[in-house]
Amino acid sequence: MKRSILVLLSLMMVLIGACSFKSKLDNVTKQEYIIEMLLSFYLKHRHYHPKDINDTFSENVYKRYLKTLDPQKKYFLASDIELFDTYKHELDDLLQKRDIGFFSYSFSILKDRIKQTQEIQNKILKKPFDLSLKETINTDFDSINYAKDIDELTNRIRKTLKSRFLPNYHERKQEQLDSLKKNLNHIAITDKKLQEEAKESIISSIEDFTENDAFSAFVNAVMLEFDPHTYYFAPKDEDQFNISISGKLEGIGARLQRKDDKVKIVELISGAPAWRDQRLEVGDYIIKVRQEKELKPVSIVGMPLDDAITLIKGPKGTTIYLTVQKVDGTTQVIDLVRDVVELEETYLKSTYVTYNDKRYGVIHLPKFYFSFENYSKGRNAASDMKQEIKRLKKLNIEGIIIDLRGNGGGSLHTVVEMAGLFIKKGPVVQIKSKSGNLQVLEDVDKDILWNGRLAILVDETSASASEILAAAMQDYKRAIIIGSKQTYGKGTVQTFDDMDRQNAYPNFGKLGAVKFTTQKYYRITGESTQLEGVKSDIITPDRYMYIDIGERDEENPLTWDQIKSSKYQEINSYKNFNQVINRSKNRIKSNTHFTLIDNHAKWIKKQRDTNLFSLNYDNYVNRVHTLEKESKAFDSIKRYENNLVYKSLPYELNLMQTDSILRKKRNNWHENLQHDLYLEEALKVLEDLQMNEE
Repeated sequence: MKRSILVLLSLMMVLIGACSFKSKLDNVTKQEYIIEMLLSFYLKHRHYHPKDINDTFSENVYKRYLKTLDPQKKYFLASDIELFDTYKHELDDLLQKRDIGFFSYSFSILKDRIKQTQEIQNKILKKPFDLSLKETINTDFDSINYAKDIDELTNRIRKTLKSRFLPNYHERKQEQLDSLKKNLNHIAITDKKLQEEAKESIISSIEDFTENDAFSAFVNAVMLEFDPHTYYFAPKDEDQFNISISGKLEGIGARLQRKDDKVKIVELISGAPAWRDQRLEVGDYIIKVRQEKELKPVSIVGMPLDDAITLIKGPKGTTIYLTVQKVDGTTQVIDLVRDVVELEETYLKSTYVTYNDKRYGVIHLPKFYFSFENYSKGRNAASDMKQEIKRLKKLNIEGIIIDLRGNGGGSLHTVVEMAGLFIKKGPVVQIKSKSGNLQVLEDVDKDILWNGRLAILVDETSASASEILAAAMQDYKRAIIIGSKQTYGKGTVQTFDDMDRQNAYPNFGKLGAVKFTTQKYYRITGESTQLEGVKSDIITPDRYMYIDIGERDEENPLTWDQIKSSKYQEINSYKNFNQVINRSKNRIKSNTHFTLIDNHAKWIKKQRDTNLFSLNYDNYVNRVHTLEKESKAFDSIKRYENNLVYKSLPYELNLMQTDSILRKKRNNWHENLQHDLYLEEALKVLEDLQMNEE
């Protein structure tokens, strides 16, 4: 039995024997008390960077907790906050005394305020909105104060409801106009009826916020003070997490997060319907959901995340219609057929293309996968990469492009093994533990499978293991990195522990699980990839160029730092490394399509920075039309074609003779590559590179 498990069990026995759970705990349950104690142990003894529990810590936890409970400041009054403020600098002392009654007290106030808000909301929705009123709403909720009284709170709730009502009402009016144009005999619905229908779809289930939800919010307000990847999973959340890491997903395959009152897409699962469809993107907000047998969509704005996920999930083969607010501010309805994630789509795949009479290989790697059961015998990304390179070499290719765009990482062992395919031997990554111990993971195999031209494509969502591979190839000057100005910037390693597995007292019920940061990894130069990511040698404009995305956009990330460099020697594979980079930069600068992408990124930045919106209907309609008109100016980005012909490798062509599904998948992939401006530039870079003689 591991020492950590023994320590935890001993700790629990001490707790159960010593705690009387009396006055200071009030409504706090024994289960909640045990959970808090266990989590305190993890944070103090096992987290990579334990923090001082002081007044600053207390204030940060306090603010985060209140923001989680009331992100739009539509429940609590200023007088409530004045009462809560007495705890602002006391939570550190209370936590160290094992007194966690504050969350119970705050939730009792929240319950009353939720009920009050529901009553106000119902009263507001009984009356028509004044659409001619010239007023605005500020959606930068951090910058506004809590309402000083009920009247101010009522006005805030009215504006919030009206801001949700306007798009629904306008959509229904537009649908009716379109129907009348198509069918002169269509019977028009009265404006009063249109308003009533629009109102029905904006009622949210705010009253479903439970005490368990409040407890999780309180605990994670503490956990997230350490870093954004340290998190407590309540039992129901743990079940969802276990499903996501097992690969047994049924639905659309998107990881969702509640951001203020909206549901934000934070990850697209490789191989899932949303990932294959390509219309949904990280950063989009899902605002409404319609099932295939229903006529009306349901608004999920303000809805608890679990309820929203329940609506979005569904049986394989059924269609769901999502109303999505895109990252550029426009609204789009996207239909997706739910499915089980096809594991084959998460695996590496390759193709080749003839460019100026030379063949080049393209390898797409969605994640650094491996077998949990048996690493050496099971399928993993490194062995698949090795096999695919051998197949490409038989085609006499001149260079290889590894596409790591959207690759969120995976196995550390796999990335080290993969890096060894391109270098003789040497360090690949350094790992530092909480104790300060440093481990250097090295490639010890002197053989090089591919010593030819190499380029790696990355973007802002290339993270973790992707960053390790890109960084190592960049530091050895073995490959040219092409893509966004920097990758995601996640330079930490986490451990996931199931607390129920260690619980000898089942009468307390399920305790959940904890994910916490245990290590930090560093480039062989000694620089951390934390926050900074890997900066591309050749920066290509993209839609996220002027907005923060990645680790630096997370709350409370660990800082960037530097350690000693490992002993390594640059390979310097190319005669004209710097000249090729400069030539590519000049091409990008003069390319009208890249210029349009850059202008689009600036436009997106402008929309994202807008927080003040008119609630006058005419002004709202004008804004919608303006956004639609402006966004159409960028439509040609999607229509770009590079006129290149991508082909499957001979072994796949043989498989396709009897596998029509594989043939369809590869044809779709090749068609998408024909619209890929970034891949075309990578081919030009490979063509320009000249190898040094060994």
